[in-house]
Amino acid sequence: MPLQVSDYSWQQTETAVFLSVPLRGVCGRDADVFCTDSYLKVNFPPFLFEVFLYAPIDDGSSKAKIGNDTIVFTLYKKEAAMWESLSLSGVDKEMMQRIREESILQAQETAKEAAEAKAAAKREDQKYALSVMMKIRESDAQNRSDWDHNRRPGQSRRKIADNYTRPKGQQLPKSKDEKAGRGRKTRQNLTRNLASRNLATKGRNSENIFSEKLKEASVPPPRSVGTVQISFTPRVFPTALRESQVAEEEEWLHKQAEARRAVNTDIPELCDLKEEEKNPEWLKDKGNKLFATENYLAAVNAYNLAIRLNNKIPLLYLNRAACHLKLKNLHKTIEDSSKALDLLTPPVADNANARMKAHVRRGAAFCQLELYVEGLLDYEAALKIDPSNKTVQNDAEKIRNIIQGTELKS
Repeated sequence: MPLQVSDYSWQQTETAVFLSVPLRGVCGRDADVFCTDSYLKVNFPPFLFEVFLYAPIDDGSSKAKIGNDTIVFTLYKKEAAMWESLSLSGVDKEMMQRIREESILQAQETAKEAAEAKAAAKREDQKYALSVMMKIRESDAQNRSDWDHNRRPGQSRRKIADNYTRPKGQQLPKSKDEKAGRGRKTRQNLTRNLASRNLATKGRNSENIFSEKLKEASVPPPRSVGTVQISFTPRVFPTALRESQVAEEEEWLHKQAEARRAVNTDIPELCDLKEEEKNPEWLKDKGNKLFATENYLAAVNAYNLAIRLNNKIPLLYLNRAACHLKLKNLHKTIEDSSKALDLLTPPVADNANARMKAHVRRGAAFCQLELYVEGLLDYEAALKIDPSNKTVQNDAEKIRNIIQGTELKS
């Protein structure tokens, strides 16, 4: 028996509907999404989500993005109007079954038309390729017939190629005297080239000998003898290693560390602090003042020490997340916001403001990492806590526009 998903959320404009369906462990390869102009279904065993839409949509241009245990749908309306609800009201089982069957038949018809269009386009491409090949073959046959027509009886095709490729006015030597003169000129050129090559080789040899003499003259003399001072790190125990008992020494050091940890003296930052400075609340107020003066690094150090003294105060993590967001430490912002949300339990009216700030800061960090779907989920969670917050509403609308591709990333 599939589990029906009912805790979805949706928002709309006059032209589009934004639907967010939470599914634990959902991924793109296992989720089965089926959508027509009046019906939407998501099958991800053991979860099932289906909705009979209030008005027709353009299923061809609608989009779905899967990630972070959520599917976000962007459904574009065929007619610009505000819907009274997401699904039809007063739909009985027979009408549901009829809509399902009509949607399946519509999807099959659409798939059949797409396959026929693809096959027709393939046939046109094959017909065009065949016509081009026929034209190429006809052109080759015409060239071969022209070639054979111009050839004289007993003349080879190479002679014809020579006649075609030899430029006008150029003739080969025909007499023996011309051939002999060409041979003499060739031998003279070879002799002249060999002589110039020998001169160049002698010049290079002389240059090599001269450079080698310069290298021998520039060799530095051997360095003089000197001494190097070496200082060794002193051991904890002054006894020599061959006379000491390493196991007993390690045990003693371990006991000393345990004793310092028991009296809470293993925090170096506490050694030089006054008694009032060891109070986490005092450190929190100090961090808030440093944050107000935009000294974010010092504020982070104050919150770090307060958390080491008491790691159960959620406002310390929330304030440190704000500092990390200013310093562009986005992953640390996400960690601190998540830790603050874990400590802000149970969700009551007294901690509503802190929970909203944690969602907004984590959502802002996700958006700066270009994880807009995860950021939108945190902004929607913040709007559930405070629906009248105009700033959060505007930021959420901008994130939706970025996901749809209608607004540039900033």
